[in-house]
Amino acid sequence: MSRLGELEPVPRKSTVELVSDELRAAIMYGSLEPGDQLGEAELAARLGISRGPLREAMQRLVQEGLLVSEPHRGLFVITLDEGDVADVYLARLAIERAAGKLIMERNRGEAVARLTDALEGLVEAARERDRVKMSDADQAFHEVLVSASGSQRLERMAHTLLVETRMCLNALQDTYPEPDDLVEEHRRIVDAIGDGEEERLLRLIEEHMTDSIERLRTDRKTA
Repeated sequence: MSRLGELEPVPRKSTVELVSDELRAAIMYGSLEPGDQLGEAELAARLGISRGPLREAMQRLVQEGLLVSEPHRGLFVITLDEGDVADVYLARLAIERAAGKLIMERNRGEAVARLTDALEGLVEAARERDRVKMSDADQAFHEVLVSASGSQRLERMAHTLLVETRMCLNALQDTYPEPDDLVEEHRRIVDAIGDGEEERLLRLIEEHMTDSIERLRTDRKTA
């Protein structure tokens, strides 16, 4: 183990990791839409890489569940139906409740500091009433919430679910709460952690997820 403060080499991402990030972002932001087929030749040319790293990156996304392989046809971006949407949020509920419990057992002060910074990003996006920025800031807040638990396994599980959440919201942006309401939902979560109120925190997380499910279901029925 190195001495505290000693400089060490900064880890660099491999080409496969960089390509995985690019594909994941394209799916998350809708550049690659649900049901789109991924053509190796076209993607390799667009990314300026050989097919080897691209294939490996695509297989990573298959393992994450963001791409699906269809025999004799190729790879496709997943399509989320109503059942999938509910399942995504229920899985997030389980992960974020577990993260909340760990936060309460560990360093609440650090969690509050990190979440307060993340909340400021959401406040700024809400002030601009920019739905894309709000989605980014919302996702960043929940990433910090899980990260603050100190569990790398919860972080890994949450990462793919947050991409799938964004896919849901891209298709159904009208379901997003009003900016002030969204900020207040997240501010209450930070306050509950700061006050040491575990039951209140877990209830707020559950309400946040179940309300999201209901909004998405309602929008699908009226679309």
